[in-house]
Parts: sequence; C-alpha cells; structure tokens
Amino acid sequence: MQEFKITYFFDEEHYIRRFIHTDSMESAQLFVQNERDQYISFTDSRGIYHELHTGKVQVVQVSEYHRAEKNKNNKKL
Repeated sequence: MQEFKITYFFDEEHYIRRFIHTDSMESAQLFVQNERDQYISFTDSRGIYHELHTGKVQVVQVSEYHRAEKNKNNKKL
C-alpha cells in the first residue's frame, strides 16, 4: 500500500488535507472522482473531524506522499 495526500482547496488561503492508503495513483484518483459533488467526512491525522462538500472546493490535488520518520535518534550531525 502507498500513502497519498489529498488536498482540497477552497481558495488561495484555505484548504483541508487528508491522507489515504491505496495501491496506486490511479486508484487514489478514482477514490477522489467517486467522492465528487457529495458530502464527505473524515478525521485528519491531528484527530480533527471534517465534513465538506466536494462540489464546493475549487481544486483537488492528489500526490504520492513519503512520510519522513520523526525519530530523535536519527539526528544528522
């Protein structure tokens, strides 16, 4: 499974971001297309619950995401 970042932009300053796990970029795009023009709800990585109507967003971006491990023992010298 790969991780994908989906960003819903309402205008130049306001957006909501979520992360999904799926097999490919094509399946991530299909996921977004299947949500088009409907209400969706999800809880983000910070535990914040969101409801939005996908028809009200101006731009939706989907990109593969490579999460960096936040390990204190891996500090660069």
